[in-house]
This record gives sequence, structure tokens and C-alpha cells, in this order.
Amino acid sequence: MRILLVEDDLMIGEAIQGALKDASYAADWVKDGLIALATLDTQHYDLVLLDLGLPGKDGQAVLTSIRGKNNPVPLLIITARDSLDDRLRGLDGGADDYLLKPFDMAELLARMRAVLRRKGGSAQPVLGNGVVSLDPMSKEASTEQTPGVQLSNREFALLQALLIRPGAILSRADLEDRIYGWGNEVESNAVEFLIHALRRKLGTHVIKNVRGVGWMVSKNA
Repeated sequence: MRILLVEDDLMIGEAIQGALKDASYAADWVKDGLIALATLDTQHYDLVLLDLGLPGKDGQAVLTSIRGKNNPVPLLIITARDSLDDRLRGLDGGADDYLLKPFDMAELLARMRAVLRRKGGSAQPVLGNGVVSLDPMSKEASTEQTPGVQLSNREFALLQALLIRPGAILSRADLEDRIYGWGNEVESNAVEFLIHALRRKLGTHVIKNVRGVGWMVSKNA
């Protein structure tokens, strides 16, 4: 899952980006509102973390521009602006949540999971399709034959990308885009290696190969 972090404070940005990577997110970080908008025009993201006090273009104006383009990307404001007026403007302007600094990274990650569940139309914390389930908090996957299997960060990220859209075929490029952020070196056979590892842990039936196109998990059984 790919996240765009828009934050101009270097210390905060480094801490958040590190926490996101540790939580198996591919995290890209920009420090300017105008650059954020240009990035969103060229790259798909699953969620945006947006500071309000930004150079180039203020965060509230960035939010207005994003929603003005009918971009439905889940968006969580992270800011020190704690007035009721700022919070109302952010939420009424199209933000999915509003988190005040300073915050604990565990709370940020929980808020992100909640926003993603709501946007995906599910109240359940665990992803699943009737064949395999995935717990975003523990990074454990389970099937009927293999309960509670611990996954590596990238195994988790790949299976999560497939389970968010069961029945959809994702190409190698699609999966790489959701697993790797800017600056990460991608080996030519990385996706195949991860799928092989997941099948070994969970069973060959969990991920289906569509020859010449990509991979998928079945729709809810």
C-alpha cells in the first residue's frame, strides 16, 4: 500500500516515514504543497497524510484542490493547528480524519487503518475473501489449513494489495507500485519471489496466476 506524506518538518517527516516503512507501507515524502499536487497528478496513492502549514501551497488549499479534482484518495490531516475552526474546515473540506500534533505513531497507524477500512466500505479490521484472511495489525495471515502465519513486511504488503481488490488482476508493475516507494531498488523477480514465499506459507490456492497478465485472489467465497 502506497502512502504520500506531505510534511515540511524534517524531524517529524523522518519519524513518520520510518514508522510507515516499519509498518509495511511504501512511503513517499514531499515537503511542499505544490509538489504534493504535482505528485498526485502522476502517481496513484492509497492514502495521503497532509500537514497544513506547508510552503508553496498551504495544506488547506492542497486539500481543496485535491477534492476539486474529484480525487477520492483517503486523506488524513496531521497538524498542530488545534482550533475548532481549523478542524471544521479540514473535515468539511473533505479530509477523512484530523490528527493533532504531537501524536503517538501507534495512534497515527490506527487512524490510517480506520480511514482505509471506511473508504473500503468495511468495518472489519481484518481483510479476507473466504479463503485467506489478513490482520493488518499483527501482519498475520490465516487459511483453514494454516492459521496465524507471520508474514514479512513485503509479503504482507503484496497480499494486502491483492486482498483490497479481490477478483482484480494486478500486474507486476501494479504490485511493485504498492510495495516499493521512491528510492527502493526493485529486483526483476521480486514479485515472483514474494508470491512463491506466500504460496509456500499459505498454500498454492491462495494466489492465482493469470498467465501473461498478473496475479489475483478470488472474490469472497
